[in-house]
Amino acid sequence: MGISVKHISKSYDKVRALDDISFEVKPGELFGLIGPDGAGKTTLFRILTTLLIADKGEATVAGYDVVNDYKAIRNLVGYMPGRFSLYQDLTVEENLNFFATIFGTTIEENYDLIKDIYVQIEPFKNRRAGKLSGGMKQKLALSCALIHKPKVLFLDEPTTGVDPVSRKEFWEILKRLQQKDITILVSTPYMDEAALCDRIALMTGGQILQLSAPEAIIASFPKKIFKVRTAETYRLIQDLKVFTQTHSAYPFGEYMHFTSMESDFKAEDLIRYLKGKKHKNIEVLETEPTIEDSFMELSK
Repeated sequence: MGISVKHISKSYDKVRALDDISFEVKPGELFGLIGPDGAGKTTLFRILTTLLIADKGEATVAGYDVVNDYKAIRNLVGYMPGRFSLYQDLTVEENLNFFATIFGTTIEENYDLIKDIYVQIEPFKNRRAGKLSGGMKQKLALSCALIHKPKVLFLDEPTTGVDPVSRKEFWEILKRLQQKDITILVSTPYMDEAALCDRIALMTGGQILQLSAPEAIIASFPKKIFKVRTAETYRLIQDLKVFTQTHSAYPFGEYMHFTSMESDFKAEDLIRYLKGKKHKNIEVLETEPTIEDSFMELSK
């Protein structure tokens, strides 16, 4: 029950949302589309869930063609869009019953699949969906997407705007769902969530920059990377931009991440330069790259 995408392209007026996208998701895999807003993730999700037709290319979900077999696909996939789209004037329980009825099932029939989530929202079952917190809305939307026991689950930026605790809980739920042989395709702008996927595709501007396991992408980072901090962050940014040895320099939390054009560049070389620029409290340490570093390097 995997996914196959071959040379998919889609444009809106003169804007190319997807540009010759190809990849495959293995049955039972947790696959991530990682990229910023405007990368093309939502457009791709809408094509794969039969809500939108591509300009060219072909795709299959669980062996079914997204154009010719759209009715079959709609019965075997679950889709959780990025924006909360349930009926806000219905209660939690009414929303679940409504979506179960659409697919000819009941909450009780598929309770085993959603029980880990439902026990968290059951105390609010009589509350209107529009009055739930962000984390509870997220769990309700996931329950509704699972209520008919789908074979493939599409989650479009499910943790955007959700607190860190709820994000962590959500990914724990996904790992448990994966053990029930559900193929999961999830998109996110959060680079730290990439490490939780089996494989990821880094996307920007409607194109895939790199596709592999998270650890393989990190291992392929081509340069030494240094985290840099001084007493004056803004001036540090400006001085790194004009440094002749700078390959890349960008904010990363309370530090700047810096790479040099020289393979034998050392921390002492940068410290010497910053001292020459009258910086104080200089801290330069070599560090391990992250998915975000890999994305920034590929985006250059």
